[in-house]
Amino acid sequence: MAVETKSADTKDRIIDAALQTLREEGFAGTSARAIADNGDFNQALIFYHFGSLNDLLIAALDKTSDARMIRYRDALAGVRGLPATLRIAGELYAEDQSDGHITILCELVAGSATAKGLGPQIVRRLEPWVELTEDTLTRALARSPLRRLIPVKEVSYPIVATYLGMELLAHLDGDHSKADAAFDTATKITNRLGRLLGGRDKAAGRR
Repeated sequence: MAVETKSADTKDRIIDAALQTLREEGFAGTSARAIADNGDFNQALIFYHFGSLNDLLIAALDKTSDARMIRYRDALAGVRGLPATLRIAGELYAEDQSDGHITILCELVAGSATAKGLGPQIVRRLEPWVELTEDTLTRALARSPLRRLIPVKEVSYPIVATYLGMELLAHLDGDHSKADAAFDTATKITNRLGRLLGGRDKAAGRR
């Protein structure tokens, strides 16, 4: 048991060093040597515990994505109505930017162009986000007149793709104001459409 605990602690330490290196050096600077230097351990431990650098980077993405998924689920669980959901999504988007999660994801997406096999693994990690979007939309539209116009299952993937695209662009140019404005505009549009189709969303707040 002690050996297993020590091994898990070592793996966590390596993952944390990989996350730090991705945030500070980008994908191009995230070599096994750079990660080992940041974590102050022998780089051979990376290959012993993870097999390859790519597998370590995916483990690092899993750690930050899992933490953000918990945050998203908690924040959205009590939200009712599309306008309120969009407002919370905008706040979560800002958190993604500030805590470094987006930097890590963007660097890995960029690196997948040259790192063989990395791209499909990243795409698979987006599937739970599509499911979360579908569940959230279903709940948000339950009492909205817009539910007749929005095919939830079909639009969930494009929404995640658009969200990721906004994050990538904001990461590239360092300007988050355009994404913030997009969330504000989307909220206003849904409110107006709701009124046109049968009144303002009566469940636009939390439970």
